[in-house]
Amino acid sequence: MIKNLALVFIGGGLGSICRYLIGKYFSQFKWVDFNLGTLTVNIVGSFLIGLFIGYFLKDESQNQDLYLLTAVGFCGGFTTFSSFSVDQLNLLKNGAYQSFFIYLILSLVLGLTATFLGLLMTKA
Repeated sequence: MIKNLALVFIGGGLGSICRYLIGKYFSQFKWVDFNLGTLTVNIVGSFLIGLFIGYFLKDESQNQDLYLLTAVGFCGGFTTFSSFSVDQLNLLKNGAYQSFFIYLILSLVLGLTATFLGLLMTKA
């Protein structure tokens, strides 16, 4: 159990660092009201988790340690649905209703599409 927790911890830490760096990079783009960093991380994270799960579903005997490190740890630390929720509430609070709906639709549609594509790419 300790080994499993360590793998999730390491993966989550790496995912969180990547999320932070991507957020910092995209914070320079001010031409939209919503957070491009969070949107990017959620789409990329959705794609990655699709790839990882597709890979592990192909052969369920694959290394459980790698699953814990990547799908559970890294993707769990990398994706930012909680940040997305705060961003959405801030848009509503500021009266940016059009940006609220654009960000919501893009996040849902592109996130689901990216997950499906990741899963599709790993199917034999």
